[in-house]
Amino acid sequence: MKHVLESVESQFETFQILNEDGKIVGKDDMPDLSDDELKELMRRMVYTRILDQRSIALNRQGRLGFYAPTAGQEASQLGSQFALEKDDFVLPGYRDVPQLIWQGLPLYQAFLFSKGHFHGNQMPEDLQALSPQIIIGAQYVQTAGVALGMKKRGAKTVAITYTGDGGTSQGDFYEGINFAGAYKAPAIFVVQNNGFAISVPRELQTSARTLAQKAVAAGIEGIQVDGMDVLAVYAATKHARERAINGEGPTLIETLTYRYGPHTMSGDDPTRYRSEELDNEWAKKDPLVRFRTFLESKKLWSEEEENKVIEEAKADIKEAIKKAEKYPKQKVTDLIGNMYEELPSNLVEQMEEYKAKESK
Repeated sequence: MKHVLESVESQFETFQILNEDGKIVGKDDMPDLSDDELKELMRRMVYTRILDQRSIALNRQGRLGFYAPTAGQEASQLGSQFALEKDDFVLPGYRDVPQLIWQGLPLYQAFLFSKGHFHGNQMPEDLQALSPQIIIGAQYVQTAGVALGMKKRGAKTVAITYTGDGGTSQGDFYEGINFAGAYKAPAIFVVQNNGFAISVPRELQTSARTLAQKAVAAGIEGIQVDGMDVLAVYAATKHARERAINGEGPTLIETLTYRYGPHTMSGDDPTRYRSEELDNEWAKKDPLVRFRTFLESKKLWSEEEENKVIEEAKADIKEAIKKAEKYPKQKVTDLIGNMYEELPSNLVEQMEEYKAKESK
């Protein structure tokens, strides 16, 4: 039995195209992306890094509410999103707001979501997505259902979802991949393994050498990817999408990545469970630095272009936060009314009570 386990685990090698020095090491796996598409991918990563920095600042100023930092995970998040089509369905976790934004969620609504406003959860009609899931792992079960619905309708689309390494310790994780596998539903399950969940090291969460190998128990394809390599993440997701729409079932993608900031801005202190040495080690793998080096070697990127993106991001963020702050405040009656089509008797009285209060 030990030899069987070792045999399985040895097959899950980390898929990589671009190494830490920005050099191609997987030439045969290089995705078919035009120069303009490569530049757009870089633009999105730079923009998202600035969005993260500004969101942290806005949170500290009290102008945003709940926020989960994303710096370090741009390649994992945006490389996978870049492989999607407009009609694909995104079921994000709470750290996955960038994917929603690039899939079509207006920036001011992303800020409203952070502020707890119901309009932040109202997806535009042309955006196939649910609002970010706060319950750890719940989106995996939802994704299995959405993907099965797509299959029954004969749609050539996929449902993609994200969780962290901590999410794989939840029962919903296995239930989701197992259900989708049993029905060959067109789903892509991404595990962004940043090493610590909220604070528990991945090594203490499971005896498995990789999280990708958990796909074997569900009878689906699994792959471990260098999550700091945007090209590898894109290629793996593109492959998973093609398999899904061709009726070959779901794929589990584990991306090895790192969040440079805290788990959330709600009091987490990563210095209590991560060393400075480890932080420095992962800083050398920064997905933006790696991809920038690659593009510069191809004469596709410059400091001038990057500064232009930075200024564009700052201007967009400034305008979006102003719009979010001017948006009509959420009222208690909104909360009660949005929960029910027909109010139960115990809330009818409360609704009238709060209407009276709010009219003063």
